[in-house]
Amino acid sequence: MPLHGEATILKDGRQSETALTIARGTRRLLRACKFATLTEMPLASGRRADIVALAQDSTILIVEIKSSVADFRADIKWPDYRAHCDKLYFAISEHTPPEIMPEDAGLIIADNFGAEILREAPDHRLAAATRRSMLVRFAHTAALRLHGLADPEVSSFGSV
Repeated sequence: MPLHGEATILKDGRQSETALTIARGTRRLLRACKFATLTEMPLASGRRADIVALAQDSTILIVEIKSSVADFRADIKWPDYRAHCDKLYFAISEHTPPEIMPEDAGLIIADNFGAEILREAPDHRLAAATRRSMLVRFAHTAALRLHGLADPEVSSFGSV
């Protein structure tokens, strides 16, 4: 697997093709906005964020991908993500009605080629200790994944 070019989206078998498409377009938008992103990042709460984005000023976004109305209605965990980010967004496809998404979160519409922010997320700045914890977790997760790309056999020592 090449180390150069666009990073791959971590696939663990839980994501639908629609979710993977939304993730790709959303990550392209975030990259254009100078954010670094990780998918399926484990959080201190035990949850996994669909996308965590980190800006150079240490602003942290979490983007929760919703591939359908049923996917959104089945999800009761998304409010927990607020404790781990400065801004929370939902990312959807054009086939998901935007009006069902909570007004107190940002909204992104995405396809396989890019995305657009339909509604900015409210800012709720993290406490310094939580920010530090998230920054360390982001760096550690990214480093382990990069090492796994360079040496795939090392993946058997533990997953991220």
